[in-house]
Amino acid sequence: MAVLPIRIMGDPVLHAPAARVDVIDDEVRQLVADMFETMDAAPGVGLAAPQVGVGLRIFTYTYEDDEGLPWRGVVINPELWIRPLEPGYPDPDDESEGCLSFPGERFPLRRSEAALLTGTDLEGQAVRIEVTGWRARILQHEFDHLDGILYVDRLDEEDSRVVAKIAKKRKWGKPGASWMPGVDDIDA
Repeated sequence: MAVLPIRIMGDPVLHAPAARVDVIDDEVRQLVADMFETMDAAPGVGLAAPQVGVGLRIFTYTYEDDEGLPWRGVVINPELWIRPLEPGYPDPDDESEGCLSFPGERFPLRRSEAALLTGTDLEGQAVRIEVTGWRARILQHEFDHLDGILYVDRLDEEDSRVVAKIAKKRKWGKPGASWMPGVDDIDA
């Protein structure tokens, strides 16, 4: 297994829809193992294949709930259904999220409170995940990556201006920009 470099906002693979996985072979299994290692090293609660430069519809996730119970897995070729959003502005204390592809920053973003995700696992077995709260947020965030959407693309106009300033200052927004978890000094 290996820790992979995480692509940063501006890299074309992050802004293009990912391709379906047709065959789950040893190459896909190795990619998933490397994604888990990278996600843990970052540390993050999810990682989509495009974030490590691979345009495939795969993401990993991990989360520990308030009772300390683990929730961890991989989904290949996911489909997502969400409950309609509650109207209003996101609460900066309860609805802020960050992204390993825009590391070190958090912004408030309204997400659906509930999500249903289906797909397959590494053995080709059907996966069905129905969750609420932060788990629903994680699934929506990672699923967006597979459609070429970063969470910063969904921010309001004011926060979008802040994102643009940060990206310009850090010289992000160009192809090939990346950081290495455990090596680079980026607070993701």
